[in-house]
Amino acid sequence: MALLRSLSAQRTAISLVYGRNSSKSGSAAVAARRSLQSATRSTPSAVASLTGTDDSNDSISPLTGRPLRIPGLTPSHCHGQRRFLHSGDKASTAAQPAYAEPAVKTDQKTQSNQCSPPSSSSSSSPSPAGSPQRDPLDVSFNDPIAAFKSKTTWELVRAYLVYMICSSEKLVEHNMTLLKLARSILGTKLFVLLMKSSFYGHFVAGENRHTIVPALERLRSFGVKPILDYSVEEDISQEEAEKREVESSVSSAGDCKEEGAMPQYHVDKSFADRRYKVSSARTYFYLNEATCERNMEIFIKCLEAVSEDDRKAPRAVATGATFGTGITAIKLTALGRPQLLLQLSEVIMRTRKYMEDMVGGQGNVLTHHKTIKDLEKYYASLGDNKNVKDFLKNVTSDKEGILHLFPWSGIVDEDSQLSDTFRVPDPQTGQMRRLISQISPKEEEMFRNMIRRLNTIVRAAAELDVRIMVDAEQTYFQPAISRITLEMMRKFNKDKAIVFNTYQCYLRETFREVGTDLEQAKRQNFYFGAQLVRGAYMEQGRARAQALGYPDPVNPTFDSPTEMYHKTLSECLRRIKLMKDGGEDAHKIGIMVASHNEDTVRFAIQQMKEIGISPEDKVICFGQLLGMCDYITFPLGQAGYSAYKYIPYGPVEEVLPYLSRRAQENKGVLKKIKKEKRLLLSEIRRRIFTGRMFYKPKGNYVPI
Repeated sequence: MALLRSLSAQRTAISLVYGRNSSKSGSAAVAARRSLQSATRSTPSAVASLTGTDDSNDSISPLTGRPLRIPGLTPSHCHGQRRFLHSGDKASTAAQPAYAEPAVKTDQKTQSNQCSPPSSSSSSSPSPAGSPQRDPLDVSFNDPIAAFKSKTTWELVRAYLVYMICSSEKLVEHNMTLLKLARSILGTKLFVLLMKSSFYGHFVAGENRHTIVPALERLRSFGVKPILDYSVEEDISQEEAEKREVESSVSSAGDCKEEGAMPQYHVDKSFADRRYKVSSARTYFYLNEATCERNMEIFIKCLEAVSEDDRKAPRAVATGATFGTGITAIKLTALGRPQLLLQLSEVIMRTRKYMEDMVGGQGNVLTHHKTIKDLEKYYASLGDNKNVKDFLKNVTSDKEGILHLFPWSGIVDEDSQLSDTFRVPDPQTGQMRRLISQISPKEEEMFRNMIRRLNTIVRAAAELDVRIMVDAEQTYFQPAISRITLEMMRKFNKDKAIVFNTYQCYLRETFREVGTDLEQAKRQNFYFGAQLVRGAYMEQGRARAQALGYPDPVNPTFDSPTEMYHKTLSECLRRIKLMKDGGEDAHKIGIMVASHNEDTVRFAIQQMKEIGISPEDKVICFGQLLGMCDYITFPLGQAGYSAYKYIPYGPVEEVLPYLSRRAQENKGVLKKIKKEKRLLLSEIRRRIFTGRMFYKPKGNYVPI
């Protein structure tokens, strides 16, 4: 309270303005939504169920031709989960997603300084007339002025108080109960006012895409780009979550564990509430096909919001800076029945086992470098077998060997039946055997609907020039998610990166998986985009493996994910360097360093310098959550690196589950909170003692 009284006593202090005023762009009209009807095929029953009225949205659905609705309370909403990674900090326990820098070419390069030696100076480097402002980077991230020059003093005080509360383990443990209690005692108006002046105001940008505009403009003026997310989500009980998950994860034919079935790819009620031991990732629970259609439309609405923000962003004419860098994130579990992802994941892993039995060794098909002739020799004992001949016709290969045993392109083109696609010849009898458990005609239709929804979203992203980040999820879904995402890359990333995959570095197989996917992108000539995260499901994944009796997919020690992260990032950078040295387009690989850990950020910057990758190359970018690690994000953006803040927005009462996760997450990273609190207090004191309490943030920085 003494601190607050001191702040109030300074109301006659003179404002200090950092930097120069950034030019404001004129208002841009929102572009009409381009029709996607010709590219989509809807299930009449699912579409018909999306009727009703809602005055909150006057946009037209590309799917239905009717007003697009975002109800106040829906089972799931545009993905937020921004569980941006806490890589390598021994105090961190959870991680969040992130987003990757798109490969966009510019006619001219934005002026930017390379990483400078550590310095406590926050003074800006002189900029020629008309050039954007650039500061030297203190790679120790200990400069409070550089960290918080984008904040008002009140925002600094609010951040300090929020972090103080997050440091209380008991308050955080019961935060959701306390929030609901406060709402019932204060009433709606007072509760909303309290939240806007505390947690909501710190972690959320505003209630809708219009009220957040000032926050976005300020971010950009300090060199940071936004990732928008409508962060409303459903708050359901554990019992309801378990009921939905079990019902939607079992085929109508029953949970038949056929010969060769793998237990990790079958639902277990003990872990049916996928929020268990996960505090930072958003979870979608399947309700029906109509909900999935609505989720698709909400994702498209997010794409349009990002596109609109990019169009409104000021252009730096003198430098030719490109602002077409919008990113949004989606989850495949929001678009379809989880049972289908479970069955597809099991198919992928059983295919690997089939290949290992056939040729020996471990890993997926591509890594074995076997040819069609090798397969013919393997099946030679079966003689002139029609089943084998038909199977070999569908194998995907090139001069370096086999890429896929199945025609995956047909899967993402919505044309294939799962039961017919995933069949292999029995090496003893020559008869075709299914690698996927029984799927009914209705479930086949559900799968085609899920793929149609994904295709619709990605086509919309391509037309709006917004990037799609497909989030990682639980290990039992991940093989299917990664396979589908990679095929979407192959389909849409022909000229530039539209689709990005997410790799969780707490997993033992991450380095191998990234290397294999990079190799496929090279051999099939498409742009590869990835965000590297520590991962949000480590504790859950380990507990489930132990309970169900399958090998632990998680790296063995706490430091292992950091080692895996750095090893994987180094491999990506090595390949980028090879492409640059060979005169190829280095933009064919784009990486988001999604980390709240400053050691990982420093590692990436140092590697960029050693390899000769500059920020202007736009192949490496960095990302953190709004309200977290400002001391990393803003110095990066102000020094000319590609930096992102994940910007959640939504009505106060409907983002409480999101705020609860942020509080839980901050409890798990007390070491980082301690540093940010120290820097906040240092800057607050400096402003008090220098009479700059009413400083108004204004910047002349231009995002790279």
